Amino acid sequence: MKKILFLTGDFAEDYETMVPFQMLLMVGHEVHAVCPDKKKGETIKTAIHDFEGDQTYTEKPGHNFQLNYTFDEVKAEDYDGLVIAGGRAPEYLRLNPKVIQIVQYFAETDKPLAAICHGIQILTAANTVKGKRLTAYPAVGPEVRIAGGEYVEVDPTEAVVDGNLVTSPAWPGHPRFIAEFLKLLGTKIEL
Repeated sequence: MKKILFLTGDFAEDYETMVPFQMLLMVGHEVHAVCPDKKKGETIKTAIHDFEGDQTYTEKPGHNFQLNYTFDEVKAEDYDGLVIAGGRAPEYLRLNPKVIQIVQYFAETDKPLAAICHGIQILTAANTVKGKRLTAYPAVGPEVRIAGGEYVEVDPTEAVVDGNLVTSPAWPGHPRFIAEFLKLLGTKIEL
């Protein structure tokens, strides 16, 4: 069993919060879902992003997601991997100095690190994508390039792996995204 830190926040994408959290629990990992300035037992509001033929995704209210650990108690070195949810939360989570320090720790120690959709905004803010191949929601592609990363455009059902980093453009990529993260963790699933 591995110990995973799961970073999310208010108006993170609903599927990108609920599904990876549940998948990682399902395979037997201990997962601490956290948000800066919130404690164990408090909730975040999620948002449902969908693709309905408009120029960008639409946004609707999602679920309330209960956090199971207090952010202020997080010590990055206690975790085997980090997962970052997408949605709108990353745009403000990246302003938190401890969030940046956590991401930098995982990048520097080469521990498994996974980010999806707009979660990559936290990676660029932490200056951890230089020289890396990664994907993101297409609107985040320019940030990846400016930060020195190689933005790779892939189908939304795909994931890109570069060393310890797994990225995917959006929630349709969950099967590949989580499978690749589990490989990096060394997780074996026996049925």
